[in-house]
Amino acid sequence: MQPYLEETARRGYHSVEMNWRIAPLLGIGFVLLSYGTVLVFLAFDRDSHSASDTIRPFVITMAPVWIVAIAAARVVLKRS
Repeated sequence: MQPYLEETARRGYHSVEMNWRIAPLLGIGFVLLSYGTVLVFLAFDRDSHSASDTIRPFVITMAPVWIVAIAAARVVLKRS
């Protein structure tokens, strides 16, 4: 490979350090969050009379929870 191309390739390569020791704990957290999501859906579905009575409050409730959980997992994995 030509020297110029090697320098360009190195500059284009971007390594991300991750703390993989915490990954199993994040997996357990993901399973618990998934289970909680199902329980929240069942709670909304228990007394609803239409699909919109279930879906809209469920999404309004759970979307921020998932957004924060994913953002937190990214932060935890990137921290070395």
